[in-house]
Amino acid sequence: MTTVAVIDFETTGLSPAMGDRATEIAVVILEGDQLVDRFQSLMNAGVHISAFIEAYTGISNQMIATAPRAETVMAEASRFVAGRPMAAHNASFDRRFWMAEMQRADCAAAEPFACTMLLSRRLYPQAPNYRLGSLANFHALPSTGRAHRAMADAETAAHLLRQIRSDLRTHFGVTEPRHELLMKLQACTRKAVPRAIEQHLAAA
Repeated sequence: MTTVAVIDFETTGLSPAMGDRATEIAVVILEGDQLVDRFQSLMNAGVHISAFIEAYTGISNQMIATAPRAETVMAEASRFVAGRPMAAHNASFDRRFWMAEMQRADCAAAEPFACTMLLSRRLYPQAPNYRLGSLANFHALPSTGRAHRAMADAETAAHLLRQIRSDLRTHFGVTEPRHELLMKLQACTRKAVPRAIEQHLAAA
């Protein structure tokens, strides 16, 4: 049974290379088609949250002031993920912060990330766009709470990943859509998806 840690960060900006830091992390464990465990925490990285970001995420400087240190939270998140393969929506964003915050916490961070946004681009050309909320509406996924808070977005991404897995089984005959196949599909073009799946099935 495939198990994946689906992750979401809220942050002070777009890039850790520009000094932005994480303010909240959530991780949802998806085991097969079941959401079996969750981890969530605010984190204090010692940086100021702008008024724009506070309005966008609902996370204030007052909330962060009493949160655990970022390094402590990331060490706990690392133990929770426990080396599982990972996924996120727009995974390049979350992976940058995962790598940067794990490095600050002196933790290993080599897990590969599948991207539900890239996979949706390959599999759902009829979708109106590929924002997480739009895809949730497109697939009629369960409501998980306020968007742009880490746990709500991580749970929505987990539901989306479950939908992707289900559609790979139903429409392409993939009995067990493993992480390796997801990584291969997100790296190919939309037209190359059937051939990539055919090769996967032939090698199974």
